[in-house]
Amino acid sequence: MTKQESVIRTFLATAGILSSAMFASAQTMEKKTLTLAGAERVIAAAKAEAQKLNSPGGVIAVVDDGGNLMALERLDGTFPAGANVSIGKARTAVMFKRPTRFFEELVNSSGKGRTVMTALNDFTPLIGGVPILVDNQIVGGVGVSGAASAQQDEELAIAGANSLMNGSSLPSGNSAAPVTYFDKTLVETAFQKGAVLLDGNGRNYMVHASRREKPGQAEVHTRDADLIYVLQGTATFVTGGEMVAGKETAADEFRGDSIRNGQMRQIAKGDVIVVPSGVPHQFVEVSNPLLYYVVKVR
Repeated sequence: MTKQESVIRTFLATAGILSSAMFASAQTMEKKTLTLAGAERVIAAAKAEAQKLNSPGGVIAVVDDGGNLMALERLDGTFPAGANVSIGKARTAVMFKRPTRFFEELVNSSGKGRTVMTALNDFTPLIGGVPILVDNQIVGGVGVSGAASAQQDEELAIAGANSLMNGSSLPSGNSAAPVTYFDKTLVETAFQKGAVLLDGNGRNYMVHASRREKPGQAEVHTRDADLIYVLQGTATFVTGGEMVAGKETAADEFRGDSIRNGQMRQIAKGDVIVVPSGVPHQFVEVSNPLLYYVVKVR
């Protein structure tokens, strides 16, 4: 074999290896994976929400994207069967890629309930399970059972899932803060009763999916500005003036009965209101329901 033939053969072999590698790369994709630290963070966030809501108990279960149990914690006072129920909720949310509220409401729908679905294996169509998404990928699920109500089960689960929305407990090759994505079904679920979509841990902002069905108290946030976008409904919104019978209800938070000498506005879908920190504000004469986003900036 001549030297030239040897070079050509080597080149062809190298090209073949590169071609195979490129083909293999085209058939795969980068996949996010839930770590044990991430699962523990989900549980910690759900427990913090339980404390905030004065929940009498609850079992919090976290599974990976295959439905395998990664972590579980049973709060004091929770009935023993809650563990199996919470695991079932988490697995159902993962395997069907949507909150379990969808299935409970589907099964209970008057006149068109799909009760036959309850015969499926490993299927728990009970409110309180939500998928955990990072960068639009489902990396696991969280299920809660045994809180004060089914709605509170779901609120705890959403708080846990949201704790990983920024992906900080998952492996990443990019040191920059990743984009946060909220799946449509998760947003719709949050607006069912109102919930925090993105908490303020490590940030100077929060995002709330807020819902009002009746007037609220007068409020003053001494550190947070509220950026409000009305999504649905109408209300009379009072700002400025002086809070009546105001009391401090939490650090930097005050609530009162009403507002004296404030400015009244009629607000509706599409309106945007910016309330600076320290300014009294109150929703009165609220339609049912009033849905609006609130971005709190500190």
